[in-house]
Amino acid sequence: MAKYTSEEKLQAALRYLEGNESSHEIAKSIGIDHKAILKWAKQHQYNGVEAFIKRYTNYSTQFKLDVLNFMIENGTSLTETAAIFKIAFPTSLREWKKQFETKGFSALQSKKKGHPSMKKDSTIQPKSVPVKGSTEALQAEIDRLRMENEWVFKKVERLSSSQGKITKEDKVKVIYELRHKYTVKALVSFADIPRSTYYNLVKKMNRPDPDAELKAEIQAIYEEHEGRYGYRRIRDELANRGRKVNHKKVQRIMKELGLKCVVRMKKYKSYKGKVGKIAPNILDRNFTAEAPNEKWVTDITEFKLLGEKLYLSPVLDLFNGEIITYTIGSRPTFSLVSEMLEKAIVNDKLDSTVFHK
Repeated sequence: MAKYTSEEKLQAALRYLEGNESSHEIAKSIGIDHKAILKWAKQHQYNGVEAFIKRYTNYSTQFKLDVLNFMIENGTSLTETAAIFKIAFPTSLREWKKQFETKGFSALQSKKKGHPSMKKDSTIQPKSVPVKGSTEALQAEIDRLRMENEWVFKKVERLSSSQGKITKEDKVKVIYELRHKYTVKALVSFADIPRSTYYNLVKKMNRPDPDAELKAEIQAIYEEHEGRYGYRRIRDELANRGRKVNHKKVQRIMKELGLKCVVRMKKYKSYKGKVGKIAPNILDRNFTAEAPNEKWVTDITEFKLLGEKLYLSPVLDLFNGEIITYTIGSRPTFSLVSEMLEKAIVNDKLDSTVFHK
């Protein structure tokens, strides 16, 4: 692309701002992309004629940070931010942002041009570390503890209003609230999240919520039915109202809003109450006997053998713990018990025996 003088850029911007020609028409007449016309017009809107005066500026690290913070907090584009701060090339902002997210604060510091000197600079003093027990060290410790206390307080507030779990989004909101009191670097380090994650989520926070209308409708349906509707029934109700939404999205939004169905499915219970005749408890937990065949007890026990279930039905004499007989089967059927009884009484007279199950 050919280079254009400051006067040519100014004239093109003025032609566009007059409103008689489109950016495409002006760009075609001077042989340039129409996006450049829009950029020059934006620069003129913010800074007037001064926007086209050439300056050779070495931007400071603090200036770069201020520009990046402004862009993130206000959601302005690269072109608009560059126009506001009189930065000639919007791509410089993209480069600063990339450097900051990948390498941190030090990457924004200006570097000396030319080949680096091989000699060590003896004038550069190492960064001083406060001596333990000194006033500076105590003040730094007080600041750190103060930050931690405020962090914990804010975190508890978020925890009480959420679903019992602090997410990355909650941490970012806490950092955003405390950013004017403490450095972002210290806060993200304490929160144990990358700085790039913080700036990325802050940028998303400033954007309008695309699901705001759907969230309001889901909240209304939930309250209308007094919390009895889960995500499936809310999905069906939305479909009845002409809005087709995937059930997973409804479930996710309900989780974000902290909406839970108050009705729970009843668990299956096999107990059906009293069935049949209950025999009297003659034994009454007296598991001792004075003579053989006085008291017998039985039960069915389930156990696994080589990966298969087996059922054991024995008869035990309480006098000496002798197993009178037993049967084993793969299912707990009536025949398992009847065969056991037949084996037990075939050779014994059991007129006075108490048989307990």
